[in-house]
Amino acid sequence: MPSRLPIFPLPAVLFPGTPLPLHIFEPRYKRLLADCLAGDRRFGITPVPAAREELGPGTVGCIAEVRVNQELPDGRSNIVVLGGSRFVLSGLLDESVPYLVALVKTFDDEPDSRPAAGETASLATLFTRYFAALRQLNDAEPEEPALSEDPLTLSFQVAGALDCDPGVKQRLLAERSTARRVKALLLLIPVLTSTVETALNVHRRAHANGKGGSAPEIVTDS
Repeated sequence: MPSRLPIFPLPAVLFPGTPLPLHIFEPRYKRLLADCLAGDRRFGITPVPAAREELGPGTVGCIAEVRVNQELPDGRSNIVVLGGSRFVLSGLLDESVPYLVALVKTFDDEPDSRPAAGETASLATLFTRYFAALRQLNDAEPEEPALSEDPLTLSFQVAGALDCDPGVKQRLLAERSTARRVKALLLLIPVLTSTVETALNVHRRAHANGKGGSAPEIVTDS
C-alpha cells in the first residue's frame, strides 16, 4: 500500500542503514525539515531529475530518518539522517507545501538472493583495502571499517561509502538482488581502488617535493 512521503531530490544517494550529513538552507527544505521534525522525522531522498524533467513514477529512493538536528542562528540547519527502507515513487501529490510530496511503496531485496559466502568475504577484503587507500589520500588517520557480516547490510555499507558516480550508486540502490549487487561491487571496487592508489602515489610524491626524496610507490600482491 503506497504511503505519503515528503521528497528531497539530491545529487547524493542514501542507502539503508547508512548515515548522511546534510546542510539545509533553502527555504522550501527548511520548511520540509520543520514539518518532518513535527511529524515522524522522515522524508525521502531521490535523484535530482534531469533538466526540464520531473520526478516520475518508478523513481527509486531511500527513506531518510532525521537522527541529529543542529539549528543554526540564521535559520539554516545541519542534520544527519540514517537510511531507512528503499521505495519506488508511485506519483506526486498536489499539496499546498513548497516541497514535493509523493506516494511511495517500499521494497526489499528478492528472497533467496544471497551471495556465496566466499563473495561476501572477498567484498569485505576488497573494500578494506579501498577504504584504507581513500583515507590516506584524504590525509585521514588509519581506521578499520566496521563491516557487517550480513551480506545485505554489507552491500549497502560498501555501496554507500564508495566515492563514485551517483548514477552508479543509484543503480546499486535500485538493484533487488543482494547477489547481483555484491557481484557488481566486486567488479567496481578494484577499478576504484586502482584510481585511488594512483592518486595516492601522486599525492605522496607532491608532498615529498623539496624534502630531499620521493615517497615509495604502493606495492601490492598480484
